[in-house]
Amino acid sequence: MRRINCLTALAVARLSVPGVYADGGGLYLQISRGGGRSWIFRYSLNGCRHEMGLGSTITVSLAEARDLALAARKLVQARIDPIVARDAAVTQARLEAAKAITFKQAATQYIESHAPGWRNKKHALQWTATLTTYAYPKIGDLPIQAIDVGSIMKVLEPIWAKKTETANRVRGRIEAILDWAKARGFRDGDNPARWRGHLDNLLPRRTKVQKVVHRPALPYDQMYAFVTELQKREGISARALEFVILTACRTSEGLGAVWSEIDLVKRLWVVPEGRIKAGREHRVFLSDRVLEILTDMSEIRTNPNIDSYVFPGGKRGRPLSNTAMMKVVDAMGYHGITVHGFRSSFRDWAAERTNFPAEVAEMALAHVVGNKVEAAYRRGDLFEKRMLLMEAWANYCLAPTPPSIVVPMRKQLAN
Repeated sequence: MRRINCLTALAVARLSVPGVYADGGGLYLQISRGGGRSWIFRYSLNGCRHEMGLGSTITVSLAEARDLALAARKLVQARIDPIVARDAAVTQARLEAAKAITFKQAATQYIESHAPGWRNKKHALQWTATLTTYAYPKIGDLPIQAIDVGSIMKVLEPIWAKKTETANRVRGRIEAILDWAKARGFRDGDNPARWRGHLDNLLPRRTKVQKVVHRPALPYDQMYAFVTELQKREGISARALEFVILTACRTSEGLGAVWSEIDLVKRLWVVPEGRIKAGREHRVFLSDRVLEILTDMSEIRTNPNIDSYVFPGGKRGRPLSNTAMMKVVDAMGYHGITVHGFRSSFRDWAAERTNFPAEVAEMALAHVVGNKVEAAYRRGDLFEKRMLLMEAWANYCLAPTPPSIVVPMRKQLAN
């Protein structure tokens, strides 16, 4: 019977002559000529002799070396090469370490990889801002694999009833990040942020807790009085507000307009897809009064650059601020009315005082009309009909006596 445990801790400490000293069972203390001391395990497998390093005596004690040798002998007995098994374990450990990224790290990688495809540069900033405010404090430092339903609820429950729309955006963004992490191999299992058939069983529906807030709008039958008073006011802010009203555009679209988008000869304003919420280029017909506003603005231009703003702000190279137009509204005594609300005034007028089809008015507002299938068949933008609609809207806002309730669709615009 082979002897084992031949060495003692004291002997290991005292031995200094270079050589190999057997402890038994394939375990050896190896002392090199340079004085290095380490443990090795020798074994035979499939007719071949092998030598496996077990570590330096500085970090591996005699007792620990014997445990390692015992584990290796058991593998050899099972016809498993202990060197191959160790290398596989090291590789797996490295893979697991590589996968152990935090939710914040995963979110950062997700945003970086998707940002180039987002049409609006602000989108990435919005993602980062909402996650920084609501998600990172609760789950940012957790391993992505450890994110579970409880983690998601810690993020959503405090804000679901108070900030429902924001909470839903956060939920959707977390869901997207977790889906990305699963596809990249950083986690497995179901997505705990999924709504349908999952979180909808734990949280009340948004319609149950979210109050629908309509932005205050001026009744359309007061538009003539408002616009008449507005035209008496001087300044870029007043002209910008009138432009936004008569084109029924969004505030950001109007204030962000640059001269390269405007064609005064063709009476056309083309808003590129990158500045439209629906992500599709939007053409706007310039009515007579809008054309006058733009002509006046072109005459006071101080920057000949075609990419300069139509309605420049106080800071060089910046457009008029959002608050500038609201100050005009407040100064006119229409407190509580929002600039965005004038789009509602336009929509109500189109529905109640004209016979233009609803989709014409919706397209004038740059809304997505119908579902994807319907949109695939309707490739045009109904521009000819929208020309008539926008001219009618301008006439309504500028006429002392509102036009007849029905606007004839066969009316032809003057050349």
